[in-house]
Amino acid sequence: MYRQLILEDGTIFTGAAFGAMEQYHGEIVFNTGMTGYQEILSDPSYCGQMVTMTYPLIGNYGINRDDFESIQPSIHGLIVKEWCQQPSNFRSEQTLDTFLAAKGIPGIAGIDTRRLAKLIRNHGTMRAILTKPNSQLTFDQVSFQTPLTNQVQLVSTQNPYVVPGRGYRIVLVDFGMKHGILRDLTKRHCHVTVVPYSYSAQDILALKPDGIMLTNGPGDPKDVPQAIVMIKELLGKAPIFGICLGHQLLALACGANTEKMKFGHRGSNHPVKDLKLNRTYLTSQNHGYAVTASSIDHTDLVLTHIAINDNSVEGIRHRYYPAFSVQYHPESSPGPEDTSYLFDQFIEQIKSFKQQSKGVNTCQSVQI
Repeated sequence: MYRQLILEDGTIFTGAAFGAMEQYHGEIVFNTGMTGYQEILSDPSYCGQMVTMTYPLIGNYGINRDDFESIQPSIHGLIVKEWCQQPSNFRSEQTLDTFLAAKGIPGIAGIDTRRLAKLIRNHGTMRAILTKPNSQLTFDQVSFQTPLTNQVQLVSTQNPYVVPGRGYRIVLVDFGMKHGILRDLTKRHCHVTVVPYSYSAQDILALKPDGIMLTNGPGDPKDVPQAIVMIKELLGKAPIFGICLGHQLLALACGANTEKMKFGHRGSNHPVKDLKLNRTYLTSQNHGYAVTASSIDHTDLVLTHIAINDNSVEGIRHRYYPAFSVQYHPESSPGPEDTSYLFDQFIEQIKSFKQQSKGVNTCQSVQI
């Protein structure tokens, strides 16, 4: 069976159908990672997008139970050069094809993914449609849907829940959380309360957090204005650590601006420079929006990290409040774990903030 991938610029690719047989619209992007396709498939930040894998062979180690980043994948399609029908790995429990079919995600194989990636690099991300197998659709018959603007609402938890621990109490605001973030916090014995993206600052502070985590998520940060208001009200009340979308939302809350990138950063080998340490790290990334560098100059934010490839903003911190964020994924999943130390930095910031708060309270009691 064959199916077609039709792009909004008129380009048509014809390839073999695998996975689910549904027809899907979405924004087409590409990921340069050589491994980690299971984590990519289950990353909520891909909600509403069709992912092109530039590495030619995908599915060779199957699907296992351990490497998921969410329970229900949110991507709208997978595009590969070749998919492996007989995976070989001791952890493999099912094939890529059976997994996609079970989750209702269509796939297309046998197309020139190198050519497709070049098209996206030149034109930028664009809308596309994956047709049903053996469909006779032509480009003139295709109606491209308006891109989603409610992705965060679709992937955020609907109800708060607790992951118990004996350490610091962290409130994690879920904008489309990868489970890797939760793993890094629980590894440090944190008591984590996961709350929906729509939680107010008052509700978050009522949980008496030692620290607040703003997670990754899909789409345009300006599509969640209530989160920007919430973060403004939280600044200075507890240490804040933002990742990916959480980084962009922190920047907006502090008066900076964000912009859509031509084709974004998606892969597991993006070099980022820490300006304070004068050191470069390889990072895992997945984003189509970035903080506008020039907009930081008129805020209380300090630039801490930049991307080596294009000098885009990769990290910021607040001059006066205990708040910092990065555009990349320090929890990796997939990718290098070089920057997981940022979670330790977050814990140290919490310790310092609590010590300062105790000192302030002591002085106040003496004055009284």
